Amino acid sequence: MQPRHSGDSNNPTMPAISHAPPYPTLPDSFNLAAYVLAKAALTPEKTALELLYPDHVESWHYARLSAAVGGVATGLLAQGLAPGDRILMRLGNSVDFPVLFLAAITAGLVPIPTSAMLTGPEVAKLCDLTTPALIVAGEGVALPATPSCPLLHAEALHDMQELPPHAPEMGDPNRLGYIIFTSGTSGHPQAVAHAHRAILARQMMMQGWYGLTSDDRLLHAGAFNWTYTLGTGLMDPWTIGATALIPAPGTAATALPDLLQKAQASIFAAAPGVYRQILRQPMPPMPELRHGLSAGEALPQATRADWQVATGTPIHEAFGMSEISTFLSGSPTHPAPEGATGFAQPGRHIAILGDDGAPTAFDEPGILAVDRHDPGLFLGYYGDDRATKARFRGDWYVTGDIAEMAADGAITYLGRGDDMMNAGGYRVSPLEVEAVMVRFPGVTDCAAIEWEVKPGTTVIACFYSAVAPLEESALSAHAASALARYKQPRLFRHAAHLPRNANGKLNRRALRPIPADPSSSPRQ
Repeated sequence: MQPRHSGDSNNPTMPAISHAPPYPTLPDSFNLAAYVLAKAALTPEKTALELLYPDHVESWHYARLSAAVGGVATGLLAQGLAPGDRILMRLGNSVDFPVLFLAAITAGLVPIPTSAMLTGPEVAKLCDLTTPALIVAGEGVALPATPSCPLLHAEALHDMQELPPHAPEMGDPNRLGYIIFTSGTSGHPQAVAHAHRAILARQMMMQGWYGLTSDDRLLHAGAFNWTYTLGTGLMDPWTIGATALIPAPGTAATALPDLLQKAQASIFAAAPGVYRQILRQPMPPMPELRHGLSAGEALPQATRADWQVATGTPIHEAFGMSEISTFLSGSPTHPAPEGATGFAQPGRHIAILGDDGAPTAFDEPGILAVDRHDPGLFLGYYGDDRATKARFRGDWYVTGDIAEMAADGAITYLGRGDDMMNAGGYRVSPLEVEAVMVRFPGVTDCAAIEWEVKPGTTVIACFYSAVAPLEESALSAHAASALARYKQPRLFRHAAHLPRNANGKLNRRALRPIPADPSSSPRQ
């Protein structure tokens, strides 16, 4: 099903808005974890998970997975927890992570996944925001210096898996199900509260992005304790009865091609940076692979093209955020045109809004917005009603991202609103500049930002990673060959590594405080 637009799609003055049928009626009683594991009773002996080691495979069939989740749910309630209590998850890269997440939800508790890379003081701030009743901690994962609630060591979960399973706590699908944190690029992570119904909205991704069936073997390159892996790599395959494939902890990106081949993966999911690393080496034949999936940050067109040449398969990109997960994407049945990010997923109602809050015309940049009634949209920022209200304009949730919609419904992501650059009065997307500069020989990563060279005067600056500094005149000539003059960087800066957050997303804001190199003057 393709997005439908109000008015004549050949008329570029029509509003940039996609329409969808009414959202399905929510069930009266629902539990997210029970929905994810419903296939376990139908195919108990089918493989739900394969943990891929270099020399062996650890397999979990659906019956084992369901029993482990139910047993841990029983064990959690035996700790004296009551439905609605929150559990802060401080776990490493292990299967304990998804088991605990689903077990907590089964028991009517509220899991709070967190990155294992956070420091103790950072975790203490998250505890202050969410006041958990229990912290489940893995070996070597940082904890607050003085935890304000009881601690449970992850090893205890293994014994709990053998307990009699607890029946799922059913209830209103709109009730709080879990909390995740924004990546915190602004320096202030927010607690994003999601309802149990969020898993129902992920059904729009099955054909709107994945092309996923119960026969698929989906290999996700991420760690267990990453929410991208938790959703795309685990819960969604389990919901449809497919097999999830996860590389063993410590697996290098260079080992992934061989794992894809040996595991006979039919779909591969990863962040763009992983695709770039993989493509630096020859690729073995992978006859079972149908396509790749990419999310987390914008996928460079060059990476997409190189993957197609190396494997003979396309990559379908998706865009999303912590507050709603992915909601626009390309798919096997509706691939995105070159240069575009994708389409509104079937069932989604999306618009591009102007400064006046009304939809823009086609091909006109504006703020990407989602219907506030979308079943996948968050309940709000936990404990922060003011911040929640600030994200809505009437019937729309405004993402803060800039995009434009073509007359055929294709949406092109242009970047965060606060990352957009101003060059001679023109708004320039950093993604457009980066897509060109990353193709320069020797450049392994790059970031474009607006740089103040003197009070009141800014230029576009390009920070790039390479083995050694590159000739600026050659970089400038490369930019001139593919970008309008007002889009071309006037300042180039070499860096060993560009700043990225815990999820691998480029953090352009962290580049701005770097002192300008006095030996590098802007090109005129």
